Parts: sequence; structure tokens; C-alpha cells
Amino acid sequence: MRSILLIFLLVFNALAFSQIPDGYYDDAEGLGGDELKAALHDIIDNHVEYSYNDLRDFILKNTDEDPDNANNVILLYTGRSQAKSTFGGGANDWNREHVWAKSHGGFGNNPPCGTDAHHIRPTDASVNSERGNLDFDEGGTPLEEAPGCKKDGDSFEPRDEVKGDVARMIFYMAVRYEGSNGEPDLEVVDYVNTSPEPEMGKLQKLLDWNMTDPPDDFEKNRNEVIYSYQENRNPFIDHPEYVDLIWGDPNSREENLFDNISVYPNPFESVVNIDFSASKTLSYSILSFDGKTIASGKLDSQNSSVNLTSLNSGIYLLFLQSADADGFKTYKLIKQ
Repeated sequence: MRSILLIFLLVFNALAFSQIPDGYYDDAEGLGGDELKAALHDIIDNHVEYSYNDLRDFILKNTDEDPDNANNVILLYTGRSQAKSTFGGGANDWNREHVWAKSHGGFGNNPPCGTDAHHIRPTDASVNSERGNLDFDEGGTPLEEAPGCKKDGDSFEPRDEVKGDVARMIFYMAVRYEGSNGEPDLEVVDYVNTSPEPEMGKLQKLLDWNMTDPPDDFEKNRNEVIYSYQENRNPFIDHPEYVDLIWGDPNSREENLFDNISVYPNPFESVVNIDFSASKTLSYSILSFDGKTIASGKLDSQNSSVNLTSLNSGIYLLFLQSADADGFKTYKLIKQ
């Protein structure tokens, strides 16, 4: 249920905490699909380029600085806070990880792709080696050195806390690099084993991760710091909903499993009535926009009203799911 809620929180979170420059996304407003992808490319294209050594010497030390210890960086896959001074090739040193593996397009460590800080993160050197150039998917053998991460023969699964970060970096690369000016044309695809093609997968998992792990304060701050250097932003941190507008919502296949279920009125007063045209038992939850469950219960054709008298004025989400979990609906509710 929480994963469904989060897709509705994405826009709210972006509006509440971002420092997006006025007018930055004006040319993308109201667009979707390939038109939105093209508009975003034009917005973030031709960023200020830095060298691969610049990433090591100062950029990553600022983008990924531990907010609780200015002498450290946070490593992507392990989550470990580690001294900035320990960059190197030793097993427990940190180094530069190309999240879009550089062999998937053959751009190496050269600008702009190979030095674009939007997809390069500090990682434990040995875990970086474990990941190699694998695509992203779920499953495999857990990595002892990186709790929550898994690996099999054709894919790598990052820990839950950065799944969305990884997804949004991959989607950024697919929009930023479209084959112009000698750059590779990078594409997100719904399969693995993509190297050496300029592709990364797996699309459906990346869509899921963008939804279930929305941008947190660390990721948003990272976007701001990179903007101060490169003068371009990752649109999917500012507007995670753009991902679904371009590539599609992975849950859309379930969107219509309920027939003729409606919530009204909106804005509402004290009661929401659920109109049943099918014989179903539903569980419901009312959630605040910070994810707290306000109320929950069961509904059926004999008991189809949700009483909202106790709610304060505000915006809520009403989440409905069938008893056999074969579908869901979520409604935005505004109590005035």
C-alpha cells in the first residue's frame, strides 16, 4: 500500500523542499511522452563540464558529504560514512562509481558522459568492483559488505534506501544524452545483459524504485550542489512524476481492475460514499500527506460509507484495495 501512496507524494515533496530556479521547467509544462523527454533534454543539455580528476578532488566530496560529519562522504551502496581522505584503490577505500556503467555506451572517463556528476557517486572500491557493469534488477546473492544489496550473473540490486536514487540517475542519463554532438544515445530498456549497447535496464524495476523510494533531503541537496557546478539539474529529483509521464506507471496495468467505483463529493464534507457495481469487499485506509494512517477499515456493498467527521481540514489520500489484493484505487481528498 505504501508504494501506491508514494507516487502521490512525489509531486508534493518536490514542491515542498526543492529550490528549483523560477522558470527552469517552463518549457516542459503540460507535456508528456517523447515531447516531455525532448523538452527536458533541451533544458539540461550542454552542461558545464569538469574533468574526471575534479570529481575526485572536490566535486564528490561536496555532493556526497555526510551531513553529520563534514570530513566524510556517504558511500552509495554501503551507506557507510567514510573519510574524504581515504580515496584510493584499496578494498575499503572509496572511488568513483559510474552508475550508468561506462561500458554501456563506451564513453569511458571522458566528458561529458564520463564525468557527469549526476550519475557518479562515491562507493566502496570492492563493492564498485562487485557491481561492475551489471544492469539493475532485483534478486541474487546478498553482498556481505553491502547489506541490502544483491547480485546475480546479469544484474545488481542496490539497498532499498537508494533504489530511487539509482533509478533517477539512470533516467537522467537517458534524457541528457540523446546522440547529439558526438555523444551516445542512451536508452532505458526493459531487459538486462545490455552491455556494450548504450542501454541500461531493467525499466520496470527502475520505475518501481522511483515510486517506492522518493527523493530524500540528501538526494535533493546533491542535486543543488551539482547545479552549482554543472549548471544543470536532474529533472527527476525535482519532478519524480516526470518519470511516469515519459516511461509509464508500472502499476497502470492494475488501474482499472475496479469497475465503477467512485468517491464523491470532492471537496467533501463529512462522508465519502463508495458506489459499488461489483460484489467486492474492500479494505480502506485514509492517509495524511506525510504518510501517517489516520483511519482504516473494511467496506462492502452493505457498508459503503467512510466517515470523515474527525478529520481536520487538509489534504488526504483514500486508499482502497480489494480483499484478494487484485487491484487498488487511490483518491485525493480535500477537506475544507
